[in-house]
Amino acid sequence: MAPVSRNNAGLSTDRIIVEALRIIDGQGLRRLTMRRLGDSMEVEAMAVYHHFPLGKEQLFEAIAEYITDVHRERAEAHTEESPEDGTAEGEADEEEADERPWDERLRSWAYDYRAALLKHSGALPLLINRRPDTEAAVRSLELQYAAFTEAGLEGRDVVNAAAALESYVTGAVVHEVRAGGLESPHPARLDGRFPTVTALRETALDHEQAFAEGLERLLKAWTGVGPDTS
Repeated sequence: MAPVSRNNAGLSTDRIIVEALRIIDGQGLRRLTMRRLGDSMEVEAMAVYHHFPLGKEQLFEAIAEYITDVHRERAEAHTEESPEDGTAEGEADEEEADERPWDERLRSWAYDYRAALLKHSGALPLLINRRPDTEAAVRSLELQYAAFTEAGLEGRDVVNAAAALESYVTGAVVHEVRAGGLESPHPARLDGRFPTVTALRETALDHEQAFAEGLERLLKAWTGVGPDTS
């Protein structure tokens, strides 16, 4: 079917973002163009520009916010599990305060954020050079600041602890993605120059376990509270 010259009746900002992520996840960020995006939804590129008049950079901003909006991810998961009516009552639940202990809230955010970044790892470059000042980013920061404050931290310690937590999650995702990436055409030969690495080369890295243990150690280091993982 040839692309049409007007907006598809079902075309929306979210649908465009989801389709753009499908292209990024399957073909890579470089393959995403407004023309290819329109073709995949059977509309002309101008229909996409109707929602993103400033072009690809505006779309990239929206994609970055969509990925990092952990609150939306949780709300959508809840809707899928309980799809009764999703109207006023669902909206009220979405605004309801999270009464879980501070450490559970931080763990939940960390695991959800990690899952979102891993799911759309091809879009990671979009997050690196963009200031985290969107509503989704500030919502996550509010969650972290409030939780660390509840844990007993104050002022600069709250800010530093939240920065360390986000750096840990993002870094762990980058490490995991690189581990499954393309092998170097000239990999280093493990020999006497690298005795410790050579001795441990048969020790497999379990990314899930490493993430969980590292997260607990980080929380305990900042707050003095948490299970002993030693």
